[in-house]
Amino acid sequence: ADAGATIIVGTWPPVLKIFQAGLKKGSFDSDSELSDGSKMVIEKVYPLDAVFDSPDDVPDEIKNNKRYSGLDGYTIEEVAKAVEADYGKIDILVHSLANGPEVTKPLLETSRKGYLAASSASAYSAVSLLQKFGPIMNEGGNMLSLTYIASEKVIPGYGGGMSSAKAQLESDTRTLAYEAGRKWGVRVNTISAGPLKSRAASAIGKEPGQKTFIEYAIDYSKANAPLAQDLYNDDVGNAGMFLSSPLARTVTGVTLYVDNGLHAMGMAIDSESMSDRNQ
Repeated sequence: ADAGATIIVGTWPPVLKIFQAGLKKGSFDSDSELSDGSKMVIEKVYPLDAVFDSPDDVPDEIKNNKRYSGLDGYTIEEVAKAVEADYGKIDILVHSLANGPEVTKPLLETSRKGYLAASSASAYSAVSLLQKFGPIMNEGGNMLSLTYIASEKVIPGYGGGMSSAKAQLESDTRTLAYEAGRKWGVRVNTISAGPLKSRAASAIGKEPGQKTFIEYAIDYSKANAPLAQDLYNDDVGNAGMFLSSPLARTVTGVTLYVDNGLHAMGMAIDSESMSDRNQ
């Protein structure tokens, strides 16, 4: 937005009205301030349910659900056509969504339905987005997604098949980088961010009187990462800006770690077994 980009957003239909109301009330103003003091403007918000590729995929139970009442055109295919009609070509496509209905369950207790739901919403949705939006992306454009270190390391508490979904997302990033690069001249990258206390992350494993999953993860990162400093939204945003800019014109198929270096560590230095060495 600082560079003059037009910002459009797709959001889950059941929360569309809540999101729009928050915009009107200025709930996101503190996160929307640009370098000149003005506020970033979201030009349009589309209802988007990324588990449905086309209208034929939407079951009657969703069509008749009161949370979807009065809404249509929210499949990926329909939103891509609407964006093309409204704006023509686009330069940047951001996949920032995930859902694991059984995320608090260990993998050994995860059902097939829960596992496949996590994969569908968190990984295949990126494939489908690029399938439908790729044809309207300008050459040199970039698709960006967000992943997590649980794709390659064991993170207890991040269950329900979500670790598997993130591994799929990273693998697909590499394959899509090749295919979309050759087909449209489009780059595909993903950011593996360290622990941030987002609303979504704060909802995982929230028990009365205990720290949340993300609070434990933040404490662990500060204790063990090479850079013992806080991680902020802007840090991830700056990395995304780089990957989406001409500065990264030769960068594609990359998982970029923005985690204070935590991914590089093979040993927990705050472990009790290391106490004598750390003194």
